[in-house]
Amino acid sequence: MVDRHQVMSFRVRAQQLDRSEGTLADTAILDIGVQNTGPDGARWALAARGVDVTALSDEHVVLLWTVRGAPHLYRRADVGAVAAAAAVEPFSDADAGKRIYDASKPLKAAGIGNLAALDEVADRMRAIVTAPTVKGEVSGRLATMLPDPYLRFCRPCDATHVYEMPFRLAAVRAGLELDLDTSPPVLRRITGFRKAAVVNDRFDLVRAYLRLLGPATPKQVADYLDAPSKDVKALWPDDVVEVTVDGEVRSLLAADEEALESADGTGTRLLGPYDLFLQAKDRATLVPDASRAKELWPVLGRPGAVLVDGELVGAWRPRKSGRTFTVAVQPWQRLSDAARKAITAQAELLAAHRSVTLTGVDFAS
Repeated sequence: MVDRHQVMSFRVRAQQLDRSEGTLADTAILDIGVQNTGPDGARWALAARGVDVTALSDEHVVLLWTVRGAPHLYRRADVGAVAAAAAVEPFSDADAGKRIYDASKPLKAAGIGNLAALDEVADRMRAIVTAPTVKGEVSGRLATMLPDPYLRFCRPCDATHVYEMPFRLAAVRAGLELDLDTSPPVLRRITGFRKAAVVNDRFDLVRAYLRLLGPATPKQVADYLDAPSKDVKALWPDDVVEVTVDGEVRSLLAADEEALESADGTGTRLLGPYDLFLQAKDRATLVPDASRAKELWPVLGRPGAVLVDGELVGAWRPRKSGRTFTVAVQPWQRLSDAARKAITAQAELLAAHRSVTLTGVDFAS
């Protein structure tokens, strides 16, 4: 029997949220990918784990559309291994169909396999992107090159586009990356791109999830990947142990059993809305109070989360006006003076990260 505090502390340690210094080479979450959504995305997630991101450039990292079609940051040296993993390489045709959502239906009706469709889109994309090209231009040219089963009519644009998820999931198959800090996104070819022949255990997303977000069930991993549970179960590692969390039997890599039993995550962090710590699919473990969970994961406009010594103790939102910056904190419990001081210190780091002036931290009563 494992209590939720052990699970939370294990993840703090596994994700290195308790350290003050680190490098890209030794930052574990780069193995699974660091989602880059919003102003407090991948760079802030790395900074929260002690990485100096002031000089971070595309010489060191690569931005790819991978898990759930979202942009994720990886080490550039790992791009071939990442391309071979389930982040961009579906487990099966059924898995590919689940990941591309409604785009699968017209393909099936036309007798086109989902994996074959991704390869077709990838081939066309690579032919188009011979130099850095804005996403809209790539999409527009694809729409003139692909037959109807690949296309949809977009009412807001009053135009026909390629379905979004096949477009995103085909990009790495085409050997394409996203330029850092471009909006709208700019795609370009990955220099010297070559997909690894086999999946390295380090980048196997089932194992990476268990290592960083375990203990977990196959369904939780499948939900994270948008993959069918059947495919995840078929690839479930043999070197796992079973533990019970909140009455539910879950798996943990056997090598991490001792770390789970002795975990004691400490430290205070302002986690960005899409930080990996908040991406775990056992939300009731992260936040047992359903009303608090609803506050942290609304349908639109997620706040960040306040992490103190292995517990999520509140939500936070940025309040920016010009070059001044306030952090509004909504505590879920009484915070000690020490915790408030640590949160304020984190807010100062966030303001410096954003190159703005912190005018204060507003703790709601």
